[in-house]
Formats: sequence, C-alpha cells, structure tokens
Amino acid sequence: MDLLIVLGALIFLMFVAYRGYSVILFAPIAALGAVLLTDPSLVPPLFSSVFMEKMVGFVKNYFPVFMLGAVFGKVIELSGFSKSIVAAVIGVLGRERAVLSIIVVCAILTYGGVSLFVVVFAVYPFAAEMFRQGDIPKRLIPCTIALGAFSFTMDALPGTPQIQNIIPTTFFNTTTWAAPVLGLVGSVFVFGVGLAYIENRRRAAQKRGEGYGTELLNEPEPFEEKALPNPWIAIAPLVVVGVANFILTHLVPRAYGAKHEVTLGGHSIVTQIGPVAAIWAVEGALLLGIVMVFVFAWRPVLAKFADGSKAAVAGALLASLNTASEYGFGGVIALLPGFAAVSAALRAIPNPLVNEAVTVTVLAGITGSASGGMSIALAAMSNEFIAAAKEANIPLEVFHRIAAMASGGMDTLPHNGAVITLLAVTGLTHRQAYKDVFVITLTKTAAVFVAIAFFYLTGIY
Repeated sequence: MDLLIVLGALIFLMFVAYRGYSVILFAPIAALGAVLLTDPSLVPPLFSSVFMEKMVGFVKNYFPVFMLGAVFGKVIELSGFSKSIVAAVIGVLGRERAVLSIIVVCAILTYGGVSLFVVVFAVYPFAAEMFRQGDIPKRLIPCTIALGAFSFTMDALPGTPQIQNIIPTTFFNTTTWAAPVLGLVGSVFVFGVGLAYIENRRRAAQKRGEGYGTELLNEPEPFEEKALPNPWIAIAPLVVVGVANFILTHLVPRAYGAKHEVTLGGHSIVTQIGPVAAIWAVEGALLLGIVMVFVFAWRPVLAKFADGSKAAVAGALLASLNTASEYGFGGVIALLPGFAAVSAALRAIPNPLVNEAVTVTVLAGITGSASGGMSIALAAMSNEFIAAAKEANIPLEVFHRIAAMASGGMDTLPHNGAVITLLAVTGLTHRQAYKDVFVITLTKTAAVFVAIAFFYLTGIY
C-alpha cells in the first residue's frame, strides 16, 4: 500500500501535467495527498517544514539563473542578433542543408545561454522557410529543433549554462565543466545518430513524393531579406558568456576560498563557496553577455526592453516555480515509507552510475521535466550517490555529467512542456510529429549509457 501511494502520487502529477494543469498548484496537492493517505496528522508539518523549505530553497539557488537566462535570450532576440546568427549559418552551410543548418543554429544559441523556449520562437520562421524551399515535410521541423536545442547542448556539452547542467553542481560540489570528455562523447553520439535519423526520414519522404505539406497551421510569413547586424557582432555575446563562465568558474573559488565570512551590522554572514561557485560563475557570465548586447545594440533593445524584460521575467518566474514545486514534491515523497521501497528497487541495480542514470531519467520522464526529475532524484538520493562514488572510487564529476545527461533522456515525453510548446508554435499535433521527436528522446537516453560504457572501458572522463 505504501508503494501504491507513492506511485499514485507520481502518476497523478504526470497526468495533470499532461492535461495542461499548473504543476505549481498540483505538485503540493499530489505530495500532500500522499501524506494524507499515509498519516493525516503529518500534512501541515510536512507542508511547512519540507515542501515549502525545499521549494523556497530551490528558488533561492536557481531563480537568478532562470531570470538572467531569460533576459539574455530576450535581448538577443530584440537586438536582431538571433536572426543574424541564423542567416549567417544558413549562408555558410547552404539552404540545401536545411536540417543541418537548423540543428547548428539551435545548438549555437542554446550553448550560448539562450533559453530553449526562446530558441523555438526565434528559429521556427527560418526552419519553415528552408523546409518549404527544400520541399521537406514540415512534420520533421519539431524533431530537428529538438535535436539542436533539447539535447546535447542542454546537458552534455561541458560548460553549457543551461539549468540542467547547473543543478548537479550544488549536490556534488562540481562545476559546469565537469567530465568534459564524457560530455563530448555523448554529444557526438546524439548529434551523429540524430542527424542520420532525420536525414533518413527526409530521404524516405522524398522517395515517396511527400513534400512540405498543405493546409498547415501557424505558417510564418515568408522571411524577408533585410539588413541584419554583423554576424560576428551578433555571436560575440554568446562567446563572451562561454568564455566568462569558464574563467569565473576558476576565479570565484580563488577569490573567496572554500568559505567566506563577513560581519555586517553585527551579524556574521558565512557562505560556503563550493555549492554556489558554479552558480555565481554562470550568473556573472550571463550578466556580461547582457551588457555586451546593450553595448552593441542599445537602440533597438532599449526601444522594446520594458515590455520584453517583463515577458522574460514572467517566463522565468513560471519556469522556476514549476521546477521548484516539483522539487518540493520530491522532498516530501522521499520521506514516505513507499519511497523506501522504490529506493530499494533502484539500489538493486548494482552499478552506481547506471543506478543514477535510471533513477534520474525515470523521474524526469514521470514529471515531464529534466530539471524537475533530476532535482527530485538528487534531493532524495544524492548522499547515496556520493557514498557510492567514494566506495567505487568514481570521481563526482562523472556523477555530475551522468545525472545531467540522464535528466535530458526521457524528459521529452508527450507531456513535457517544451514539447507541447514546440508543437504549438509549429502548428503540428502529437500525431503528426511526435513519433520523430520520440526517436530523439530515445537517442538522448541511449547516449547516457554510451558515456557510462566509455568511462568504464577507458577510465577517461
């Protein structure tokens, strides 16, 4: 019965997310419903002392990253830099390589710090135009964007400033550059297999005589060639974010040491630097990127910044609170007797890295959120993973990279928010386009185990 209560809470949360209801509202309902069925007297204390503590703690740690990432993406959009980057990549790779061009553009933008939701809106008009000119089925646009924006640049490439690569730093005391070789191995696998699959689907459609399609929804206006910012200037803020993140990752611990203490107004403020160093580095890098956009394009950005920044902050609030609610949900569920049975079943997987990968990707799939599923898994089991790492003599950097990559495995199931947004923006349905998106999901999941196998075969990470 205890196990059924926990599974019921997870299934309920997945169901309401799939139906489009707010996770912020229903995550506490799901968690406290499970507590009610276990011990009604524990509902108020667990809500105040566990759910809210976990939720507020997540917001305290990560909301600035969500907000700065959203604002950076918005100013990149307002400045016209995103269009310039897209046009430049298309010019280099050629319009005949539509699939490759869109993947590369999405990868550049997301690895440069632009939110994947912003990337979907920025790239879709160009993808539609290129696929229309190449007579490639429109139904392949979602899987192409998903491969470029939702996969290797989100969690595998070392140093990526996306939240999925930041969350493990606070649990394992690592940096966003953890296990770079494993990240590159996984990235090459996802990129190579994903591109080969989409190109195979394109050629098969071409043989059948299937074109772009007719009577389609949400078709963008044909792209008008007009003066765009210099592409080298446009890409400069993205490069600055990457370089600054790398430099600050090393400078922050040197500047502040392992622990920083200061007395202000009679109060002693002590900060443990290890868990926040990577977060500070990413925040500093995004701030520098935003400033650089203003330096190069202050007129077009300033003209629309008031409304644009409001939209960016609103989106950041919603995204961070969604994930924070799932984090609070995980904190409550992890204390229930039924979760002990789940943990015992997962512990039956003898290999610690496989154990972590399965745990994270299963919870990411259930919640429909990479960051949410990983937060739940690490909140509940990070201490066990750390103990297993010490026992097996595996560096925590490896656990960081495997957790990040696993979070981007089964997260893109049909109820995933990014998938729903992507299909809505492109005007397609799950029936039309999700099958190919799911293949990218399977490819991402397989890449985690390829990275694990590579580590055990070579010892290189």
